[in-house]
Amino acid sequence: MSSLVRLMDWTESLPERVRAMQELVERIFNETASNFTRMESFVPRVDIVETDKAYEIHLAVPGMKKEDFKVELTEGRLTVSGERKFQKEEGDKKTFHRVETQYGAFTRSFILPDDVKTDAVTAEYTDGILRLHLPKDEKKAQVARIEVK
Repeated sequence: MSSLVRLMDWTESLPERVRAMQELVERIFNETASNFTRMESFVPRVDIVETDKAYEIHLAVPGMKKEDFKVELTEGRLTVSGERKFQKEEGDKKTFHRVETQYGAFTRSFILPDDVKTDAVTAEYTDGILRLHLPKDEKKAQVARIEVK
């Protein structure tokens, strides 16, 4: 009977349930990082900032290279994708006790405001942050005031 099933059997005494829970936690904790490489995708954290002249999108994706990203702009939708691979070398004798960073493929899409100057969008990757700079088109950004009669 698995530890999880035993945890759900409320006819057992409290000490038996606590022991079963401890076994389950220890089993999860002791899994090596090789099990984490099976993760297929993740969602990087994003900050979106607006100034008078531009929007900026910052994606937190440490441990990647600029070549690992694909940035596309199609019909007002900005899509950023890439893959962060877990690097474990052959013969590596390291035992990972905890891996909290995320690995795998990712895709994030953003619908852009109408005032983005799409032909001037730039991307830069520095210090684990992918920064997308989306300048505003001043002509499109103008607001017309309409008097209500």
